[in-house]
Amino acid sequence: MNNSSIKSISAEDKKRIATEFYIEFVVNLKFDLEGKYIGKSYRQHNPMIADGIEGLKAFAAHFKGLYPEVRVDFKKVFVDGDYVITHSNVFLQPNSRGMAVVDIFRFEGDKVVEHWDVIQEVPAESMNSNTMF
Repeated sequence: MNNSSIKSISAEDKKRIATEFYIEFVVNLKFDLEGKYIGKSYRQHNPMIADGIEGLKAFAAHFKGLYPEVRVDFKKVFVDGDYVITHSNVFLQPNSRGMAVVDIFRFEGDKVVEHWDVIQEVPAESMNSNTMF
């Protein structure tokens, strides 16, 4: 792709787009917003999700079916060039401790084109007094 045709956006806009994409598209299943958030190609690194936008849609719909009350609490959002990294507490059910999740999104211009994640359950007890967030 010709890099001169890719729209340049600010770090703050990348943060906003990444968190909106996560909430609106992945959690709220607003698939009609596909063109707003996702580039023409979408590469997935989570081994439980197929590559491409259709793989993401299928996973999100299945996940929301299993956990209709899923909620995401973003704790930190970082930008490093074309990458946005979110650190969040994802609650699958009300009154749960949730999961500590780090998502990494790669952008081309103002669109998400690649995704990685690391997920860890928040335990009931910890060997230290630090939180996971």
